[in-house]
Amino acid sequence: MQQTYFVSGVAGFLGSHLADALISQGHRVIGVDSLIGGYHDNVNSQVEFHQFDLLNLEALMFVLKGVDVIYHCAALPHEGFSVFSPHQVVLNGSGVTTALLSAAVANGVKRFVFCSSTARYGFQPVMPFTEDMKPNPQDPYGVDKLASEMQVRCVSKAHNMEYVIVVPHNIIGPRQKYDDPYRNVASIMINRMLRGQQPIIYGDGEQTRSFSPVQDIVPLLLKAGYFPKAVGEVINVGPDDETVTVNELSRRIARLLNFGPLEPIYYNDRPQEVKKTACSADKSRQLLGYHPTVSLDESLRELIKYIRGRGPRPFHYHLKLEIDNDRTPKTWKDRLI
Repeated sequence: MQQTYFVSGVAGFLGSHLADALISQGHRVIGVDSLIGGYHDNVNSQVEFHQFDLLNLEALMFVLKGVDVIYHCAALPHEGFSVFSPHQVVLNGSGVTTALLSAAVANGVKRFVFCSSTARYGFQPVMPFTEDMKPNPQDPYGVDKLASEMQVRCVSKAHNMEYVIVVPHNIIGPRQKYDDPYRNVASIMINRMLRGQQPIIYGDGEQTRSFSPVQDIVPLLLKAGYFPKAVGEVINVGPDDETVTVNELSRRIARLLNFGPLEPIYYNDRPQEVKKTACSADKSRQLLGYHPTVSLDESLRELIKYIRGRGPRPFHYHLKLEIDNDRTPKTWKDRLI
């Protein structure tokens, strides 16, 4: 049965892949993007695309007419950057979320699927992170994601709208923005190495991360849009069987690119950065039938192919640093990436 879906951030990495999947299933897709963090050529030609700022409530009221399900993927997903530009990140985070919620309820939307972040967990005494842990975000981006989750619960319950909160972590793959100096560590490293430059690493590089292939995440989001048992749940989506350090990530990319000698450039730790992260996928397996199919190396190969195809390029410092002090990373202040 055809339904009408709305995807925020449809020109972005995750939103564009999700829109493609919905269209392939025969659904109507309406999408909005301001193009702050996405590429216009990511948008499927069958998407009913609108370019405007998602804070525009009047415009949202209009485009959400007849929508059954909302996927809210849009954000400024700049966790480290948010410590130095909290206003921009929060305005484009919970500000946009509440605008979407108001327009959704006013238009009788049936279900609201919100893409949160592992930044919600912050520092935890044990790993892996499970959904029943008390969130402890350590930066404005994580705080804002948690605030958005609370708004989703509050507004949805007040107006009997179904909701699902999914928590992706470090999604990678083709279409990821790779000329943004503030986010996407794998893409930044690949772009630099393809331009003959050494990777930049903050701190000692022993931070651990799990990376989620986009091909394994999109099917879970699709199910979150219609599975009855997902309603009202917070669900981690992503692998829990492989974590790597940032140092190891640089070595893997260098090996795949045949780049050498590898001599990373190290800078000071970024304030409030969580060193160790890993999320349990048990709930995702139970509720959404999660079964990973793509390895990290396969994802890195696809990302390399994508960046090579578009062409490596200089980094675009498109967002303004609001706070410039002795803790602001030199790489951003002096545009060294």
